[in-house]
Amino acid sequence: MEIGEVRKLTDRELDDRLKEAKMELWQARFALSTRQLKDYSQIPATRRTIARILTVQRERSTAPRVAE
Repeated sequence: MEIGEVRKLTDRELDDRLKEAKMELWQARFALSTRQLKDYSQIPATRRTIARILTVQRERSTAPRVAE
């Protein structure tokens, strides 16, 4: 998932995607430890996705609120 795609998501969707990505990472690590993981690049890719989501959440939490 690219950063542009992440920025288009709502806060609720970001939370959901973060939970999914963390579960994917856990499953990949488990598969790695049991020697079932074939594609090792899945772990760093998932970690980068988590970092992107957390970055966007942080940007939104520190952004000044515009009064309407």
